Amino acid sequence: MQIEFTKYQGLGNDFILVDNREQMTPLLTPDQSIQLCDRHFGVGADGVIFLLPGEAGADYTMRIYNADGSEPEMCGNGIRCLGVFLADLEGESRNKDSYRIQTLGGVMIPQILPNGLVKVDMGLPRLLAGEIPTTLAPAQEKVISQPLEVAGQTWDVTCVNMGNPHCITFVEDVAAIELETIGPKFEHHPAFPQRINTEFMQVIRRDYLKMRVWERGAGITLACGTGACASLVAGVLAGKCDRTAIIELPGGCLQIEWSEVDQRVYMTGPAERVFTGKL
Repeated sequence: MQIEFTKYQGLGNDFILVDNREQMTPLLTPDQSIQLCDRHFGVGADGVIFLLPGEAGADYTMRIYNADGSEPEMCGNGIRCLGVFLADLEGESRNKDSYRIQTLGGVMIPQILPNGLVKVDMGLPRLLAGEIPTTLAPAQEKVISQPLEVAGQTWDVTCVNMGNPHCITFVEDVAAIELETIGPKFEHHPAFPQRINTEFMQVIRRDYLKMRVWERGAGITLACGTGACASLVAGVLAGKCDRTAIIELPGGCLQIEWSEVDQRVYMTGPAERVFTGKL
C-alpha cells in the first residue's frame, strides 16, 4: 500500500504527517515509524503524526509515535504542525482558522493566525503529583521546587503535566548542561513511573527564558512546545518569571502565556512544511 506523507517542522522539531482520516487506526505501526524516523536509513524525524477522524465532538484526532516507537499523550510543536497540515489539506476550501483536536492528553485547539503563526490553546496545566505522575510528593500535592537526586547531584525541580509529563529545573547556565549524560537519568528516574520530559531553564529576564530539553522517547530535540508551556508554568509557580514570556529554544522562540483570566496556557509559534513524499 502506498502512503503519502508530508514532513513539517516547528522550530526544528520535525515530524512526518500522515493523512489518516479514513480510519481510526494509524496506517503505520510503531516499528515502521521507528524506521521512518531514522535519520540515516529513513526519512528522518522526531516522530510520526497521524491525522485521524474526530470523536467526542472534536474535529479530528491526533496520534503520534516517537522516534523510539513509544506513544506520547501529545506534542506541542507537533500539534502546531498538524494545524498547518490541516490548513494545507483543506486549501481554498478551508472555512475556519481553528480546529478542536482530540489527543490522548485532552482536546487541544490550534488556530492559524493571519501572520502564519499558530496559536494553540493547550488547556489547563495539571499540577498534582498524581497527575504528573511522580512519587516526589503525595498524590494530591503539588511538586514545586522539590529536591531530586540525579547523578550524584541535588536538583530543585517543579513538575507540570501539559497533556504529557514534565520535570523542570532552573540552572545558571543552560548551555553547560551535558544533556546526553543527564537527560536519560532524569527520564528513567524511579520517581517518574511513566518516564518524564526534562527541561533545563535559564532566566535571562522575567519575560525571557532559555530552555534545553531532553524529551521522553526522542532524546535531545531542538524544541518542545509542551515543555515550553510547562516551563513557564513552573517559573510562575517558583516566582521566577511573568505569566507571559518568550521561551528561547535551540530551534527558535515561542511565546507562552498562562492566562490569569481562564488559567489556560496558550502557545504561539511557527510551523512549516518541508517536503512531501510517498512510502
